[in-house]
Amino acid sequence: MKVVALDERLEKRFWNHVKEEELDYYFFIFDWRFRRDQTKIFLAMKDEKIEGLMLVYRDYVVQLRGNREAVKLLLGGLALEKVELQAPLDCGDIVLEKFSSPKIREHMMLMSLRRGEENIQITTVPIRLGVGDAQEVVELMRGADPAWWGETALESMQKSLQEAFWLGIKQDRKIVSAGMTRPVEFASNIGVAATQKDFRNRGYATSIVSALVEEILKTSQAAIIHVISDNAPAVRAYSKVGFKPYRTYLSIRT
Repeated sequence: MKVVALDERLEKRFWNHVKEEELDYYFFIFDWRFRRDQTKIFLAMKDEKIEGLMLVYRDYVVQLRGNREAVKLLLGGLALEKVELQAPLDCGDIVLEKFSSPKIREHMMLMSLRRGEENIQITTVPIRLGVGDAQEVVELMRGADPAWWGETALESMQKSLQEAFWLGIKQDRKIVSAGMTRPVEFASNIGVAATQKDFRNRGYATSIVSALVEEILKTSQAAIIHVISDNAPAVRAYSKVGFKPYRTYLSIRT
């Protein structure tokens, strides 16, 4: 087995491989299509067959797919110390052998919803957010989940509010719940769904996710969302809208 960087010669083989299971390879497809200048993809190949893939986005975010032999080989060539990494559960011991003391270690569940499976439940109508809301959204995310979003930067949030579709719910003129997606035709990921702790259990997350799903299904055949497996309230909220468990990964941040 050998590791090679994705190039024009291997493009057709890459696309044939990832399109067999688009949801599992969502970030490979999205980043290679829309963020190629910041993305590297490496293939573990045996007799011209793809056995595994590794995506490296902005020299920090790493996605691994494939069998154990392929994942071990791909990780062997990864020279980053600071990573946010997702890998198949059955390769967890291989990942933790390389990154033995991650700051965060979770089981991350990918949930999916196909067109026709949605159960839209909007009890509070969200509003569209813009660049002027960036500071409030940053504060909301940092407070909602300091471990994952504690380092969210204002500049990157301003850019996201320009490029993505953000919705929010306000109480007393303050944003207390927010979510975002970037609709694309094959599937769309809800990348953020956050609610202030004092405003949970009021149906805000369900309303935000429902409204995002409505927007997604105007363009896409499917919606996906990632949630920490043991976050029961979030799983319940997404399930109400029609999301079902699809796959679970090991997720770490060093």
